[in-house]
Amino acid sequence: MRIVLDTNVLVSGLLSESGPPGRLVSLVPEDLFVPCFDARILAEYWKVLLRPHLGIAPAKVERLLNDLEEEGETFVGHPLPERLPDPSDEAFLEVAVAAGAEFLVTGNLRHFPARLRHGVAVVSPRVFLDALRAS
Repeated sequence: MRIVLDTNVLVSGLLSESGPPGRLVSLVPEDLFVPCFDARILAEYWKVLLRPHLGIAPAKVERLLNDLEEEGETFVGHPLPERLPDPSDEAFLEVAVAAGAEFLVTGNLRHFPARLRHGVAVVSPRVFLDALRAS
């Protein structure tokens, strides 16, 4: 199953291993799903996760992002016909559409209005984990 992970899920997952984002991050190397991304998304992951004020150990970031790249697939997203409320989120939806991803997992559902999702299921980490267990 192909998925796109919003950066906020990775941040939350690295900051706290006990909640749904943390459980999801721990599953990245388990080959249960295929993370999809493009160069813009990978660059954002690196930039955000290494922000000093987050206090995430660089080695932990490197391990996660290396696992993501090893388990994942790169796609080229194309501009959407309509803009999202936050243009910085568009890369995630563009890649989800290009990949035919089943899920875009985010902590900011409202950033992806239902009418603009192009058939991609935009879900919280908890809902994704429930769907993964059910499959």
